[in-house]
This record gives sequence, structure tokens and C-alpha cells, in this order.
Amino acid sequence: MSTAAAAPAPAAPPTPPVPLSALLAREDLALRQIAGPTGPAVVIHWAHASEMADPYPYLLGGELLLTAGVHIAGTEGSDASFDDYVSRIVAAGGAALGFGLAPVHEAVPPALVAACEAQGLPLLEVPPQTPFAGVARAVWQLMAQARHAELRRVTEAQQSLAAAASRPDPVPSVLRQLARRVGGRAVLFGPDGGLLAEAGRQQGDAVNAGRQRTDAVIAARQQTDAANTAHQQTNAANTARQQTDTANTAHHQTDAVSAGLAALARVVTGRSSATATDTVAGSHLAAYALAPGHGSGFVLAVAAPRRDPSDHTIASVAAVLLSLLTGSLLAGEQVSGTDAARSSALVRMLLGAAPHEVAPLLGTGAWHVVHAHPAARTAPDAVAASALGTALGSPLVDLADDVVRVLVPAEREPAPQPGWTLGVSDAAQPAQWPAADRQAARALARARATRAPLVRHRVRAALTDLVPRDEAEAHARTLLAPVADSPALVDTLRTWLSLHGSWDRTAVALSVHRNTVRQRIAKCAALLDTDLDDPDVRMELWFALRK
Repeated sequence: MSTAAAAPAPAAPPTPPVPLSALLAREDLALRQIAGPTGPAVVIHWAHASEMADPYPYLLGGELLLTAGVHIAGTEGSDASFDDYVSRIVAAGGAALGFGLAPVHEAVPPALVAACEAQGLPLLEVPPQTPFAGVARAVWQLMAQARHAELRRVTEAQQSLAAAASRPDPVPSVLRQLARRVGGRAVLFGPDGGLLAEAGRQQGDAVNAGRQRTDAVIAARQQTDAANTAHQQTNAANTARQQTDTANTAHHQTDAVSAGLAALARVVTGRSSATATDTVAGSHLAAYALAPGHGSGFVLAVAAPRRDPSDHTIASVAAVLLSLLTGSLLAGEQVSGTDAARSSALVRMLLGAAPHEVAPLLGTGAWHVVHAHPAARTAPDAVAASALGTALGSPLVDLADDVVRVLVPAEREPAPQPGWTLGVSDAAQPAQWPAADRQAARALARARATRAPLVRHRVRAALTDLVPRDEAEAHARTLLAPVADSPALVDTLRTWLSLHGSWDRTAVALSVHRNTVRQRIAKCAALLDTDLDDPDVRMELWFALRK
């Protein structure tokens, strides 16, 4: 893995290159290649027309340079001048040269053909009926098609990786899907450098190589036993040797790739550098630190037959998902202890234990209940819910309907999270968790109504504290008795009062139409036989609803 400084590569646009063969396949252009290399490795990034005798200063690299040969002296030019012209194009990083016939030249100068062939520059003959603008337009059309295909490939890969992350075996599933999408191998290394999981084609190739070596030895023995003449024995030995050499080569290449992946993993382990790359045995290797800068030590390493922007994007998505999936380990929580404690608490509650009895298994002290909803108002999925729990510092996550609930230790004060709207309860002991759950729900409703990223429920000394609790509750029951049998009316009245009588905000908070809010409030006023526009009435009802 080289660390020496290298000359900067020619600049390239953020779009896939176009194979020269795809441009030649356009029948409407009628282009013909008459010199230089061919094949899928010959690509162009754009087209540029120039009649300069020295185009070097005007090229960025990767161009199909189009010229009509106006700069060529006379009708032929000298061999030396053509050699110099082609060498300058090659030095600038030009990908190919297109020579237009008519009106200057009726044929491509033979010396130009020879120079391009000698220096390995593809040379195209552009017929008189094909304008250079048509060639440039075709290049951009092919680039747009390639870009669309690349975006579709990345989108499909992201969707499949997200689906894999929600499977019962998320880490192996993500690795398998990543290896499939890049056509190579994906490996997850632990903080100690050990291989935790792997998937991909080269893993299978190593097994196949071992089988091929074994089969080759068996075949050699069978052929040797069956040989009755020295000639047959020689042929059998040669055949077996060739089979063994082929299998050994594949095996050594696989070993080299494995060693290269492990070496890259060591480079990024625990460092702030997020990635490292290398090329080994014809495979492009890349390593991605999970949660870079946090000293996690987990590394995703990928070996693939190519390295392009879309492959990097796909691998980066997988690295983010794996960072979330390994979140509990990154937080320093040992699977054996944490998972066992959560499992024990769940079992005890299912068998009849009260929450305050099993809470010590999860930690000591008070807890916040957090209710969360995606800010985009889309239903959250399991991966997003897990990621939110990791961000809040708790593995205790519940995904129900369109709300995610998280139990967060009181010492970890919940903070706003990008893409989420949060409602946070007061810190509560396990016995008060049901009340804290209601507090968080009301805080979330208020946050959504006011479009705030986070709203906290706060307990403060109030006028209600001056009234004995039993008397206040008895008064609240009497006052609210006409609507007590309708939870929808009570909830609507509470929300409406908390939002200062705003119809629109109440409708948003309750996810109903504003006309529904108006009808419910009118019904409350009728049943309570009171004027809800009176601030004294509102205050008294608000105190009663808080009991």
C-alpha cells in the first residue's frame, strides 16, 4: 500500500464515463475507429472541439478531442508534426481523437493514423455528414443514461441494505447484500482486528480453490494409475500440474486479498480517518471505520473488481447501517451483560413482576420517557427506531404505530435529534413510568403542534399545590363528569386549552381535521354548560384536567 505522493489525476465530472464502444455503436453518427486500442477499458468523460496546433493547455483530461485538421500545414503535414501533436494530447490525458473529413481533408492523414497507433491513442474517423455538435450531444446523452443507471443502482442498493438491516440476522444480511451489490467481498473486523463476519464471492472462491487443488491431486493420481505408457504418464502429470498451478494461483490471490483487507482495517481502526484504499491482486480494496473519531475499532472492509463513485456510496451506506447495528457495543455495553439483563427483566415482567421490581436490572435511578415521531411525518421503521435509541444512549426502544418510545436514564438528558420531533417526560422512578408515558405523549403532541424539535414536560409549583390533592381531584371529577365518558372529548379539550384555543395547532397535534376540533369543543361547551371563551372557565377546566 503506497503512501508516496502521486501526480494529481485529471479532473473528472461527477458523472460516469462513457465507453468509447458505446459511442461507436451509435449508427446515426457512423463513426469508425481506425487506430489505437479498443475494448471496454477505453472511456471518455466529455467531447471538446479544437483546431489548436497544441491543444494541451485547453484539455482537462478524459476528452474526445474533435478536429478537422485546420492546423495541419498543407494537405499532409510531416510525420514529426503528427507525432508531436498526438504526444501533446496523450500528455494532457486526452482519451481519444476524432478527425472530421471535409472540408479540409478528404481522408485521415496516414501519418496521423501511424502516430495514434504508435502512442496508443484511439483515433476515430468522423464522416462529413456528422457534425461535431452531434458527436458532443451523443456523448452527453450517453452520460445522462449512465448517470440515470448509476442513480437507480445506488437507490436499489440502499433499499436492499435497509431491508437487510431489519432482518433477524442484520449484520450478516447487510454484509451479504453489500457483497452482492458490489460484486465482491465484504468483511467486518472487530476492535481487536479479528474477523467477525464475512460474505461474498471471493470467500467462496477460496473454498473453490481448495477444492480445485484437491480435485487436481486426485485426478493426477487417477491418471497416473491408469497410464500404461510413459507418454500417458507424462500427459497426466502435465495436466495435473496445470490444474494445480491454476488452483494455487487463485488460492494465493485470495490469500493476498484477505491479507490486504486485514491490513487496511488496521490502518483505520480507532482513528479519525474514515477510509483507506488499496489495490491487491487485481481487486480494489477499501476499509471504512464505523463511527469514525469515536475510537470504536469496528471496520468494514470491501474487496471488489472495480472502484467507482457508486460503489463507494453503496459501501458508505452499509457502513452507516453497521455503525447503528453495532451501537450497543460502540457505547461500551457488553452483549453478554446488557442483553442478559434486558432478557431477564422482560421474563420477570411477563411472569408477573412489577416494573419497579425489574428496573434495577436495567440500571439504577430515574428515567425519562421519550416519545418520538419522524419530522417528515412518515411512519418510522425498525432501523430508524434503533438509530434513535443509539443516539439517545439507550437500547430500550419500542416501535408502536407511528411513535417510537425510548426509556432513557435520567443522567442522559435527551437532546434534539435531526429528523425527529421529541416529547420528553420528567425524570421518573419506575413506579411513575405510566404517568411519565402520558407526560411524554402530551409533550410530543405539543411539539408537533408548535413545530418544535423537542418539548419537555416540567413539574413546577403551581396554585393547584395549595389545594389538598383529594379535594382537587374530587372537584375535577365533578366538573368534568359530563364529558368523562368520552376520552376523545377530554383529550381534545386538554390539547385545545394547552394550545391557547388554536384550532389549527390542535388539529395538527391530534391528527384530525380542524372542523372535527371545532365540533368536539362545541360539544364540550354544551355538555359542560359553560362559556369556553371565558378565561376564568378555561383556567378552572385546565386545573381540573391536570389532576
